[in-house]
Amino acid sequence: MTAIRPLVMKFGGTSVATVDRIKNAAGIIIAQRTKYPHVVVVVSAPGDTTDDLIEKAHQITRNPDVREMDMLLATGEQMSIALLAMALKEMGHDAVSLTGPQAGIRADAVHTKARITSINPANIVKHLRAGRIVIVAGFQGINPNDDITTLGRGGSDLSAIALAAAVKADLCQIYTDVDGVYTTDPRIVPEARRLEKITFEEMLEMASLGSKVLQIRSVEFAGKYKVPLRVLSSLTDPDMPLAEEANSGTLITFEEDTKMEKAVISGVAFSRDEAKITLTRVPDRPGIAYQILGPIAEANIDVDMIVQNISVDGMTDFSFTVHRNEYAKAMEVLATKVKAHVGAREIVGDPKIAKVSVVGIGMRSHVGIASLMFRTLAEEGINIQMISTSEIKISVVVEDKYMELAVRALHKAFGLEQQPA
Repeated sequence: MTAIRPLVMKFGGTSVATVDRIKNAAGIIIAQRTKYPHVVVVVSAPGDTTDDLIEKAHQITRNPDVREMDMLLATGEQMSIALLAMALKEMGHDAVSLTGPQAGIRADAVHTKARITSINPANIVKHLRAGRIVIVAGFQGINPNDDITTLGRGGSDLSAIALAAAVKADLCQIYTDVDGVYTTDPRIVPEARRLEKITFEEMLEMASLGSKVLQIRSVEFAGKYKVPLRVLSSLTDPDMPLAEEANSGTLITFEEDTKMEKAVISGVAFSRDEAKITLTRVPDRPGIAYQILGPIAEANIDVDMIVQNISVDGMTDFSFTVHRNEYAKAMEVLATKVKAHVGAREIVGDPKIAKVSVVGIGMRSHVGIASLMFRTLAEEGINIQMISTSEIKISVVVEDKYMELAVRALHKAFGLEQQPA
């Protein structure tokens, strides 16, 4: 039997937020069928549906049961898949909607931020061979207890890319309310420029550093399984010629070309969702980092940046950052399980910080990036609280009220508004 290599398309919440946008998405899907006879579509919940459902749950209880929370949140995507399937049928194209479990997506038992463990695409392939467009609910799977689990924020991107890998898709297109990946957020820097190409390495760093275009686990998955990826706008005219659309958006590639190497920095990323915690005067001894961060990990709290100061009289300060949503939980864990155990003097928290980063593969072959970044921030009177680096990025923590100023200044300092020669 001939192998099917479908196109996988993913539409975000803004792309299906209204009836008109659902019809527009359906038009884009139909246009792609002239080139790709087999199409799988993954959709998010419409607009702010997920946020609305979370708010309703918290109106009932301060601490919603996580299993029931997943049952609730999964309904948003099910609304989208049914409406989109109806729109496609109304336009004369056979389509079928499938929940995550019906699409064969299996996940672990961690409610509200589960990880995909396997995908059996047999049901999807059966419908594709029958000539149907398959519409799959993103963001969800089924766990070993046969309970629905959700994949965390941005999980629909992950669903699409994982399905693309499972069905050996020719391409995975991520349709969103922006027309690609930009040098930074155009709402902060109007001169921000759309990138024609970006490497998976750069996209991974930008996703991890706060860029909202793609979820970090999605980029990791696409890189691991070599899934070809393009970010496009769902708000374009469905009648746009396919050749023109194929060259629009941003291609996320595995290969670095010479033009990409000339651009020292590809983008400035930022995150407002940061909080810093410091334990003061802890003993500077082997194992102290584990004694502090072990209970944090056991509480399923992700730690980002870590700084341990130079020891003075055998004592040191230990600082780290977490997501702002997990700040209160982290402070409680430290107060009840860590402070007395390690002999810390006090726990100091600051939920009003932001992280700003410059990213680019050109850092490998250019010097002076850090000095230009630090000088630029100094000239704007912005104090750096923490610094973290990798081969292709430099991140700093600053007071959150200076975040937008920092982003604008760095974008200008690195000439990102200019098209590479």
